[in-house]
Amino acid sequence: MIFKGNMKINSFLSYFCHRRPERSFSYKGYYFPVCARCTGIYLSMMVFFILVWNISFNSMLSAIMGIILLIPMGIDGTTQFLNLRTSNNKLRLITGLIGGIGLIILAKYSNNLIFHV
Repeated sequence: MIFKGNMKINSFLSYFCHRRPERSFSYKGYYFPVCARCTGIYLSMMVFFILVWNISFNSMLSAIMGIILLIPMGIDGTTQFLNLRTSNNKLRLITGLIGGIGLIILAKYSNNLIFHV
């Protein structure tokens, strides 16, 4: 594995992603520090969180929508884990992008439930 960059950051990121090279994007022989699915998750979480900073997700419909957005990522990851099919990095990225949005919706919904904000 050739992960270019700070070793402390690479070590830290290994707690959040398996970082398998065949499931990671590469550029000029160096692999991204996280896999394609995690790249999609983290990208969409950052962008969507900024876009919906002041929006409150406090209805049950929001929670259902968040769960529905997680389903494609769950199906892709589970079927690949069970060796029922082989996924590819493009599909992993797309399902990660969709799943990241679902995670932010569920996090904001949970925050509203816990803190009644």
